[in-house]
Amino acid sequence: MSNQISSAVCKQSKSAEQYIVVLSCLSQPGIVSKVGAMLYQHGGNILEAHQFDDKGTGSFFMRMVFNLPEGGDLETLIADFRPIAESHDMRWEIRPRNERMRVLLMVSRRDHCLADLLRRWRMDELKMDIVGIVSNHPRSAFDYVNFADLPFHHLPVTRECKSTQEARIKEIISESRVELVILAGYTPIPSEDLASFLWGRCINIHHSFLPAFNGAKSQPQTPIRGVKFIGATAHYVTGELDEGPVIEQDVERVGHQDSLEELVRKARTIESRVLARAVASHLDGRTLISGATAVVFRDERLILDLQ
Repeated sequence: MSNQISSAVCKQSKSAEQYIVVLSCLSQPGIVSKVGAMLYQHGGNILEAHQFDDKGTGSFFMRMVFNLPEGGDLETLIADFRPIAESHDMRWEIRPRNERMRVLLMVSRRDHCLADLLRRWRMDELKMDIVGIVSNHPRSAFDYVNFADLPFHHLPVTRECKSTQEARIKEIISESRVELVILAGYTPIPSEDLASFLWGRCINIHHSFLPAFNGAKSQPQTPIRGVKFIGATAHYVTGELDEGPVIEQDVERVGHQDSLEELVRKARTIESRVLARAVASHLDGRTLISGATAVVFRDERLILDLQ
């Protein structure tokens, strides 16, 4: 009797686990049918489904969430999916939804986004494993931020040593098996070599609603230009400054009565919120890069939760 109960509990636990399949390829008839049929053959039950057919590029993007209520084997499913993926030349991934990505945070003196990410991580709002923090400033510059026992790497960057320090960053990423790098207010601009190394797995926060006001000093331009909204943009890093595929943006109304200090305070709040949403979308497999843009299958519940 106890064995039967144990088996039933194990099966119930396995059926409750959710999995994600994300893919992109050239748009062709029958892709959704083939993927759905393959999941059905393995006892898969589709819980969420999103797709986008990009008429401009001829590319197709899809994300599904499914479970295996009959206790199917994920490894067998992945092995059987591989021929379908190869026949359509897909970029694809199938993984448990609760699998936590290994994340490296990088920061300079503007540490409000870092502090916000650490808070959300501790509250389990962002389901990730932080494996280290890199900064071009010493740890003493962050005495009021609780890093706990997270590894801290102080890598000062000057023009003369930038390539050496970027080589060290690559080593840290490889040694720590980092899957996502977050530039949470990191000011040294990555070289084309480092940006290429991090393609598709590095998110930056920019304190402006791109493409307007690019560069490092966007807020002082705001009162001069008399704008009525300020914003923030989270995007993937590329070799071109602030030109990467946009993941998330937000704005807030401002007016002539706002001082520069008030604008900066409001901007910090928006930046933290936008970066958290972008990271959450990436962690949940909701973002797929398409050339200079990002396809983002938004979850409005996630947007509301990460205020």
